[in-house]
Amino acid sequence: MSAGAVEGSEFHLPEMLSWEELQQLPDDIAEGIELWQGRVVWNRRGPLEHQQFAVRMRNALEVAARRAMREEVNGKEQRCWQVGVETNVFFTPDKSSFLTPDFLVRRCLPRGADTFATDTVLVGEVLSGSDTPRRRLWKMDRYAEAAIPWYWEIELDSGATWDVTSVRAYELVTIDRAGLAVKPLRPSGYVAVGEWEPDGLGIEFPEPFALSVDWEDLAF
Repeated sequence: MSAGAVEGSEFHLPEMLSWEELQQLPDDIAEGIELWQGRVVWNRRGPLEHQQFAVRMRNALEVAARRAMREEVNGKEQRCWQVGVETNVFFTPDKSSFLTPDFLVRRCLPRGADTFATDTVLVGEVLSGSDTPRRRLWKMDRYAEAAIPWYWEIELDSGATWDVTSVRAYELVTIDRAGLAVKPLRPSGYVAVGEWEPDGLGIEFPEPFALSVDWEDLAF
């Protein structure tokens, strides 16, 4: 069965692909695809501003991560993080399921190593027009099922200004089933633990490392 033609071309895709088959596609097509249980999921790219905000948040996270690693040199625990943007996060060894968050933090891995969910500590999305509420919640559920501790969202004003309207941080929690009359659909999920708007003093957050971001660092 066909998943249809790629917009603006005569290229047709099947509904199911392996990672190896995806690698054989032209780059401009493959970069817009995610896989879930081998099924093709279109990950429509946002406009230039979308990418700019993802990069700015990635830069702020990397500055904080490098600072935290330097400060821990003489501490009790030496931890190491790497920060990326638009990096595939694999959920299965055969790579038949992966999502591509806009920015992420992972534990340090050798150069060129693939990023698996088990090595990922934070994923973030810059919300744009293609991020419907259903699509957003679906992604959050997948990240939660993979036990990624932190999920962040940057919400944009998609009008004339293209600026950040809010930043939200979510922490993964296990749902306490005691006393519940109905069994929860999922054993864990994200709860909001931080929200910031541009009229505030900036973003301050302690996990997975001390993070301090001025709004000027994110402003368009």
